Amino acid sequence: MYLADRSAPAGAKTAPDGGSVRAPAVASTVLALGAVSLITDVSSEMVTAVLPLYLVAGLGLSPLGFGALDGVYNGVSALVQLTGGHLADRVRNHKLIAGIGYGLSALCKPLLLLAHSLGPVGVVLALERTGKGLRTAPRDALISLSTPPELQGRAFGVHRAMDTTGALLGPLAAFFILNMAVGGYDAVFGVSACVAVLGVVVLMLFVPCGAGLGPEPSGRAQRGGTRPDAGKPGPGKPSGVSLREAVALLRLPRLRALALCAALLGLTTVSDAFLYLLLQDRTGIREQWFPLLPLGTAAVFLLLAVPAGALADRIGRRSVFLAGHALLLAGYGLLLWAPHWPALPYLVLVLHGLFYAATDGVLPAAVGATVPAKLRATGLAVVGTSQALARFGCSLAFGAAWTVWGAGPALAAAAAGLCCCAAVAGFVLRPAAADPAPDPARLPRGTR
Repeated sequence: MYLADRSAPAGAKTAPDGGSVRAPAVASTVLALGAVSLITDVSSEMVTAVLPLYLVAGLGLSPLGFGALDGVYNGVSALVQLTGGHLADRVRNHKLIAGIGYGLSALCKPLLLLAHSLGPVGVVLALERTGKGLRTAPRDALISLSTPPELQGRAFGVHRAMDTTGALLGPLAAFFILNMAVGGYDAVFGVSACVAVLGVVVLMLFVPCGAGLGPEPSGRAQRGGTRPDAGKPGPGKPSGVSLREAVALLRLPRLRALALCAALLGLTTVSDAFLYLLLQDRTGIREQWFPLLPLGTAAVFLLLAVPAGALADRIGRRSVFLAGHALLLAGYGLLLWAPHWPALPYLVLVLHGLFYAATDGVLPAAVGATVPAKLRATGLAVVGTSQALARFGCSLAFGAAWTVWGAGPALAAAAAGLCCCAAVAGFVLRPAAADPAPDPARLPRGTR
């Protein structure tokens, strides 16, 4: 099954002398990339936590205008993901492309200090998302290629947990800066720029240059270190891929199914910013507490990302992935129909965090089990772009629906759509359609 590929549990590996050697549970490359993501997310989430309020309350943007800007903010990232993924596979240097993406995002943070109207803010955000789009697929490919197939759910869970630690610290930092520093939003943007630069430095110093080049010729999975011949040409080092080979990847049925389901579910996944605005509208949370709302999501995600990834490795990725969307649907239901309980914000944020824990790392782990190593970044980019473009459309549609119908009817329409799309995804990813791991003899020509 496309998302339920079960692998044998990791165990001891046989050493040349007949003894057993236990591989580390998480490769050092994954930990290094987790540290980079942690630092970068502190920077990004400082901005993200205050951006909805800054645009709506500070610049007077309507929900429709915010939906359009939020859609562009994420849509640009989606389109660039394909470029980043293909470039990383083509030049066979995933770290280089990821580094360019991180660097571009860091460069954009201080530009927010100079942008105080909708047009310039939109341009800066589009450039920042370009950097995010460039780095996402190469970074996930580094994680996937550094991890044995049976442990990829856990590896992505560890990375997402570290990433979410940054998402937890970023809003806290924004909250304290807004309440203590002179300059308000500008102070947040300035500190965010400094933290983003630190993330790029950690990437350059601690992520191995040879990471992401695929498994060793002997077939043993990498353990996070750099192979002795990583920088030299030879039979053990895959060559770059052509555009024709990347396009041929779309002939893989499982990849098409994953991309289709990611798009369908993305079309009805309300963006985080809108969810927090809905929660504030429903509960009357005061503006100074608004930057703390992402903390609830991030805290639950942090606690459960690794267990959810390990559970997906054990019982099947399809089940965990669909369960995550069911939890998101429950959160929508609470926002729509629950009475004004004091605990309502906490319940919604817990369900939101559970949704991310069950889906954010599970989907790339499933893609990693489907796509050949030499096209791993491209395959991840195809699925990630499908999902992000769908969420771009959802932001535009939801902003328009909120403006025309109001918040409640707009969310009810999204909930109905999510229920229908989840049913379709469950059918497309049904266990009866399961295939074993890709047979090299049956892969499209050029992807073997």
